[in-house]
Amino acid sequence: MPFVDLRAQYEELRAELRAALEQVLEAAAFVGGEEVEAFEAEFAAYCGARQCAAVGNGTDALSLALRALGVGARDRVLTVPFTFAATVEAIESVGAQPVLVDIDAGDYTIDVDAAVRAIERSGARAVIAVHLFGHPADLGRLVAVCRRRRVALIEDAAQAHGAEVQVDGRWHRVGGVGDAGCFSFYPTKNLGGMGDGGAVVTQDSSLARTIRALRDHGQFEKGVHAVPGGTNSRLDALQAAVLRVKLRHLDRWNEARRAAARHYAGLLQGLPVVLPRERPRAKSVFHQYAVLLPDRDQVRERLRVSGVEARAYYPLPVHLQPAFAHLGCREGSFPVAERCAREVLSLPLFPHITGEQQARVAEALRRALRPAGGQEA
Repeated sequence: MPFVDLRAQYEELRAELRAALEQVLEAAAFVGGEEVEAFEAEFAAYCGARQCAAVGNGTDALSLALRALGVGARDRVLTVPFTFAATVEAIESVGAQPVLVDIDAGDYTIDVDAAVRAIERSGARAVIAVHLFGHPADLGRLVAVCRRRRVALIEDAAQAHGAEVQVDGRWHRVGGVGDAGCFSFYPTKNLGGMGDGGAVVTQDSSLARTIRALRDHGQFEKGVHAVPGGTNSRLDALQAAVLRVKLRHLDRWNEARRAAARHYAGLLQGLPVVLPRERPRAKSVFHQYAVLLPDRDQVRERLRVSGVEARAYYPLPVHLQPAFAHLGCREGSFPVAERCAREVLSLPLFPHITGEQQARVAEALRRALRPAGGQEA
């Protein structure tokens, strides 16, 4: 029982994908060009944003958004310790200082009350809110806080393509709410390419223009390098073509993920695990179906032996990673994040998973929770 089945997705779209790739091959335009521009327009519209700048990967999306917003040396940027390391890497890549705050125990996204206190204490220039496992952070409260404090709000939406959140009484797709929304198109994402890719969406046309220059060695026009700090981070036309095909199916796939999550909730009812919870005024797209349980590593190994692949994200939170020891945090600094790092286990979930496969996972989990000769843990 695989954790994710990309082959099933390919088989569904085989003809569409091959036709799209053939069109790029015939045109022989492989970097930038019409395919990339068309994807940018379509993805911006999907996110409810005015602009989209496609880049080489999700990490670059974060760092280029920060740079374009003017965040740099000695600026402080708030984010969370329970995230992929790239979130904090991006902050340090522009010379800024990460300031970590704990996560909410209900949905594993940033604790807004802790963020408010940290903004007041640190004088933060920006906040990166991570929409973890497909669940939106509490943007309704964060937007109000950031507006009041004149702090830039960046959405790390690498795991949340199509997720929705209510802000100011209206539903919005994530990405287009903050000053910038940053996405990854790594193959396993809800919207994934056939390799690396990323994008920044925004309502600010000037910001998008700056990001487009930064991704192309600081050039607004060919041969004139006008913006300092430029790099090479362009989306390939082949990836744009793939993403354009898949974007047409994204909502249906996300609904399949939500249906699978509901099915898991029924199958796992009564087991001694904490199931994912959806906050009011939020719609998760379940990039991961993450349960919380003690003895996570033992249970995961029992599942592996039974043929079910489950994964632990993230077993060592950022503040305890050797690469970030210089931040000066210790064990116990962020208790909710640390508990999640010890106990979160993601079960197989993808759009093409069947009810029979989910039943197999649930039964394997039930057995894995039951010590030999005993009752369920």
